[in-house]
Amino acid sequence: MFRKVLVANRGEIAVRVMRTCRRLGIRTVAVYSEPDVRSVHVKVADEAVPLGGATPLESYLVGEKIVEAARRTGAEAIHPGYGFLSENAAFARLVAQAGLVFVGPPAEAITLMGDKIAAKELAKKARVPTVPGKETPVRSAVEAREIAEEIGYPVLLKPAGGGGGKGMRIVFRPEEMEDALAASQAEARKAFGDDRVFVERYVERPRHIEIQVLADRHGHVVSLGERECSVQRRYQKIIEEAPSPAVDERLRERMSHAARELARAAGYVNAGTVEFIADGEGSFYFLEMNTRLQVEHPVTEAVTGLDLVELQLRVAAGEPLPFTQDDVRLRGWAIEARVCAESPERGFLPSVGPITQYEEPRGRGIRIDSGVEAGSYVSVYYDSLLAKVIAYGDSREEARSRLVDALDGYLIEGPSTNIDFLSAILEHPEFAAGNLSTDFISRNFGDRGTLPEPPLGTLHRIVVAAVLVYHNRHVLVVESMKPIAPHVGGVKQERKETRYVVKAGDPVFEVRLVRHDEPDRWTVHVDDRSYEVTTPPFEYYRRRLRLHIDGRRYRFRLQYEGNFIRTAHHGVRRTCEIYSPREWELVRFMPEPQADSEVDSLVCPMPGLIVEVLVSEGERVYAGQDLVIIESMKMQSGVAAPRDAVVEKVRVRKGDTVNAGDVLITFVPERKAAAANR
Repeated sequence: MFRKVLVANRGEIAVRVMRTCRRLGIRTVAVYSEPDVRSVHVKVADEAVPLGGATPLESYLVGEKIVEAARRTGAEAIHPGYGFLSENAAFARLVAQAGLVFVGPPAEAITLMGDKIAAKELAKKARVPTVPGKETPVRSAVEAREIAEEIGYPVLLKPAGGGGGKGMRIVFRPEEMEDALAASQAEARKAFGDDRVFVERYVERPRHIEIQVLADRHGHVVSLGERECSVQRRYQKIIEEAPSPAVDERLRERMSHAARELARAAGYVNAGTVEFIADGEGSFYFLEMNTRLQVEHPVTEAVTGLDLVELQLRVAAGEPLPFTQDDVRLRGWAIEARVCAESPERGFLPSVGPITQYEEPRGRGIRIDSGVEAGSYVSVYYDSLLAKVIAYGDSREEARSRLVDALDGYLIEGPSTNIDFLSAILEHPEFAAGNLSTDFISRNFGDRGTLPEPPLGTLHRIVVAAVLVYHNRHVLVVESMKPIAPHVGGVKQERKETRYVVKAGDPVFEVRLVRHDEPDRWTVHVDDRSYEVTTPPFEYYRRRLRLHIDGRRYRFRLQYEGNFIRTAHHGVRRTCEIYSPREWELVRFMPEPQADSEVDSLVCPMPGLIVEVLVSEGERVYAGQDLVIIESMKMQSGVAAPRDAVVEKVRVRKGDTVNAGDVLITFVPERKAAAANR
């Protein structure tokens, strides 16, 4: 086994690899860019080497710098994690040429499986089912339309040179082909330096199911069951689970056999993942092979009891796999949620900035893989993934409910996160029933991550939590004033019942608190419903709260500001305004603030780089039309017009760097533009 390993990555995956290395007695070396000088992975490592620069192109993607860091520190092997150089065949060769060990597959296998067209041809030779389509890149929109007519619409335009959903386009009609192909080629060229695109049939409402494989240098290839990865946004997975609710033993064996045969045909060594799409009829088709450790590998670890990073290291050191296919057993269920710095309600726009508050949940069956802490800075230069929350249980429902509870107790303040959106997905009846497909989010939440109306019971629990916290904070203030309060006319008896009015968004609730003689026991009446509540002591100034309501334990995240308490629970966020009945009589008659009906500018929603300006001065635009494309956190996002208007002035150009709040475009209101033209 190795004595020292350099981890050529950052964030949660670097920390996760180092955790296994420490358990095995292997010293670790971190590398870091200028923005990452105080990052968690740098602190966790035994040694750290600066790469310089801020962007990945100046740091984590410079193979020569990383190899030199390994040489200088005496590392014997380099673990690439995922992303960055993990699937770069040239880097794998560079590592080998330096006399070091690349913890991953041979460069030849990376090259072969990294080319989707070559990989599909190999899959056919290995008798692995493939999606109907043409195996060679298309040269024109005319050729693409001819192929689509032959195999049938809808079709998927798919870049040959990379994955992660970049450059993919679904085409439903012939007239959409030209624009879609141009956009696919442009995005593929930018992302992978390769604008080859091929056409295949688009399987509507498919499941995304993948098989984990491991292969050693001694000819042994095993599979470790499947993972369901259908819940995606923008082709990026955000919730994964093992096993899949749609896969029975027979289908599992068919898919696993196909994955092992493909790995053998590719001459594969180390950990890899063969991805398939599956329809509702029991058919499945090869999608691609990822020649690295997957983000979602913890769910496989949970149900197999194996450490995939340890196995990667042992295989890379030349050891044979310590078990056979017959030894693999799947036990229980695991679900993983990816916590990202983004705003689902704003179309999943990335969010950056310092993390001001950070507390991880704990509990039975809960694992957190995180790369951040309080004080970490979420940068515009890197992926938005902050952490992963993994829940394990004996059944799918137990894992699901544990994961929801853990997310309720995960406090990250500073940048916006998708924590509550993840909970809303897990709480959705279709998810609970296991009715999943790759369009799950768009079907149930829309393209902008719009949350459905919450169940009344969830709103009631939020109101109960907010009112109890508000009441007890108020009582603590009153208690602190007692030493200076005049006692005229005897001691006033404390009331056992207190009334409030709570506005939780649009709904308004009448609430009665009845305190019992036993400490921390309450009956709370919300409208015509009553709840028996037990509160923990000394938690009324914390940002996380646990309550037992009608015998069940619930967690809440809280932020306080006077009469306002922002509460999050089970994927629902509400700002609760809490008043006494007398205060409410005054508040309810105050006029609502009037919104400005005419927005005169387009404001930048996030820091980033201007990739493209899509409009010119004097051009008429429409609400929802993308006017500027911004790249942030390796993701391109359109910034849309807030209303119908005419462009007055474009204030940015392609290549400009911008910050949140910068004015990108100013408008002339339509009525003024019309008057000027008369």
